[in-house]
Amino acid sequence: MESWKRELIEFMVRCDVLTFGDFTAKSGRKTPYFVNTGRYRTGAQLNQLARLYAAAIVRELGREFDVIFGPAYKGIPLATATAMALAEHHGHDVGFCFNRKEAKDHGEGGVLVGHPLRDGDRVLIIEDVTTAGSSIRETVPILREAANVKLVGLVVSVDRMEKGTGEKNALAEIRDRYGMKTFSIVNVDEIIAHLSTNTVDGRQVLTPELLTRLQEYRKQYGGVE
Repeated sequence: MESWKRELIEFMVRCDVLTFGDFTAKSGRKTPYFVNTGRYRTGAQLNQLARLYAAAIVRELGREFDVIFGPAYKGIPLATATAMALAEHHGHDVGFCFNRKEAKDHGEGGVLVGHPLRDGDRVLIIEDVTTAGSSIRETVPILREAANVKLVGLVVSVDRMEKGTGEKNALAEIRDRYGMKTFSIVNVDEIIAHLSTNTVDGRQVLTPELLTRLQEYRKQYGGVE
């Protein structure tokens, strides 16, 4: 397994971003694990995460994008910090923007903040995790209403590899529906593989009971490419 994948997995565990138990995802599915980037709490943590995102983006897209868009709310710090990491570590200075949950009716108005989208802009969407793809279906109309942009990609930290609205993996479904590249830093199978054979700071994170529950969940909701 690549070093950056191991780094992200253990980093998420240490930050309590990746946790195991009983949760309900945005899709309504009952899940034995959860990825909550809202638990990154310090500048150093966000800096490390943004560096991992930026490296993944460069590996997958090079410089073939102009703007990073972060859907409110968790996408806002991700887009901001990743744009900074791209400029600092890769010499690629791109615009970033995000949306408000409610349109502003005074001042400059509108629902978007940051880089003003223009026709022809190549936009990369950044998210924490995609389960069934519902948040992206909400995001795309916002971008297309703002300008005639080209959606070049969606990057997430964790691919849960679950079904979207059909039998396909949600990221594959998004890729095919919107004609854009979709990729992650790490996926759930890699998380399972690493944590089932390694401890984190001497702690066994993935117990045999949790491993069984994860495998059962994957059988029920796992999607195809």
